[in-house]
Amino acid sequence: MATTHSISFRGFQVNRGMLTAGAALTGLGALVGLTGSVLVCVALANAGRGWIRTFETPPTELAQRTLHQARAASAAGLEAWRTSVN
Repeated sequence: MATTHSISFRGFQVNRGMLTAGAALTGLGALVGLTGSVLVCVALANAGRGWIRTFETPPTELAQRTLHQARAASAAGLEAWRTSVN
């Protein structure tokens, strides 16, 4: 017996009202979750920017200095290897 508010597939009856309400609530929940995730990301990004501003040396300068040191160490190691082989 199928009512006007249900769908029947060979004995399997789905209440369309409940199905629609469940889908709507699931969509709303996903939207609320996405909004919460965006707010968390914005808060963490702002905190990170504030933390980086407190550094005495900017991260880009620190990275350049470290890269220069690594290149100098690599060149020194290569030179030491070349002189030890000969």
